[in-house]
Amino acid sequence: MQRINKNVVLALLTLTSSVFLLFQLYYYKYYLSPKNGAVFSKVKGSQSGQDGIQWHVIKKFLGLVSSHNVPVYLIDPLVLGLIHKDFEQLSSSSDGMSPECKYFCAPRDFTTFALLAKTWKHEVSLFRAAEKMGFQWLKIQNKDPRLEGMDDLSGTEIPLHYIFRLAAHAIHLVVFYERSGNYVWHGPLRLKQNIDRKFVPFRKLHFGRYSGAYNKPEVLLLSIDDLKVQIPKNLSQFLEEMSHSRFLECRYREARTFFQLYPDDASLDAVEFRKKAKALLHLAALTLNDLGVRFWLSSGTCLGWYRQCNIIPYSKDVDLGVLIQDYKSDIIPAFQKAGLPLKHKFGKVEDSLELSFQGEDDVKLDIFFFYEDDDHIWNGGTQAKSGTCFLSLHCVGLSL
Repeated sequence: MQRINKNVVLALLTLTSSVFLLFQLYYYKYYLSPKNGAVFSKVKGSQSGQDGIQWHVIKKFLGLVSSHNVPVYLIDPLVLGLIHKDFEQLSSSSDGMSPECKYFCAPRDFTTFALLAKTWKHEVSLFRAAEKMGFQWLKIQNKDPRLEGMDDLSGTEIPLHYIFRLAAHAIHLVVFYERSGNYVWHGPLRLKQNIDRKFVPFRKLHFGRYSGAYNKPEVLLLSIDDLKVQIPKNLSQFLEEMSHSRFLECRYREARTFFQLYPDDASLDAVEFRKKAKALLHLAALTLNDLGVRFWLSSGTCLGWYRQCNIIPYSKDVDLGVLIQDYKSDIIPAFQKAGLPLKHKFGKVEDSLELSFQGEDDVKLDIFFFYEDDDHIWNGGTQAKSGTCFLSLHCVGLSL
């Protein structure tokens, strides 16, 4: 009996040793071998352990997408924030070599990259290669909102997010789509019933809590922590956009219901007005964005978007709202330079300021300035023909 116990113990020890040896060989092959780029383990001041694994996972992911010609760019706000502080130094350095792993080795669960959908066909070969490299991956898709107005295509689903997991780190790949209006959009990350909710800590993701919209980014190739990475060229603008990037989709179903009760005006005059109004809105957005002035759709223009997903054809103007603390004296000269002369100026900066600019033909742009008090927000207005003044009150909790 004692001899049997000794044999069992020896067998267990041998099995345990073999498993441990295989693990060491696997770890060396995929994380520490020169073939996979064990760079920072030999550099003074390098990070180790969890941080070293992160760097290697990112390196393997970048190698994967590069070999399949998938042009991703970095949008991780934590990493971009660090890069932004040292941008001049990084952009002037030819090789990007650093005495330590500074940007991709800070402790985190995810690193976030972006992909423009039109630059890749979502080929299966990428995922097969990822699996051979040891990645586990997850695809999250949902309905394409661009097709919501088309009854026969409104249920079409598109890929919105990919998660690539390896070891203790994950890559979050956000898919951006071009939308009419010259901007890019990403969808929310909504987990369906068949998805493993323990695959990664989804609540920690920087993107996906809601849809987002951004200006089309130009990208710049930099060498960061000895890795070639594309980043948004205008880092400060991209990081600033993140703070107000939440995108509210138009209520297409409600708009169709509205038009069933009140048929849309499809006359040539209505079509022509909407075309001019959208062009004026686009020009106004460019002008205010260049000045760094925040704004929102207001009054009839906001009502048209909310109620019928379009500009109200009989409104004859475009309405925007701006907080008075964002007012700049450069606004009037900037609009005049853009070809929009000042038509009216009512009120003053201290009280009920309103600016009106003349667009093409009879299309007018009205900018209302809003004032904050203790428990409400208000704006003033003046009727041009009669000079009658009025006030409009809004709850502070109302999202502008």
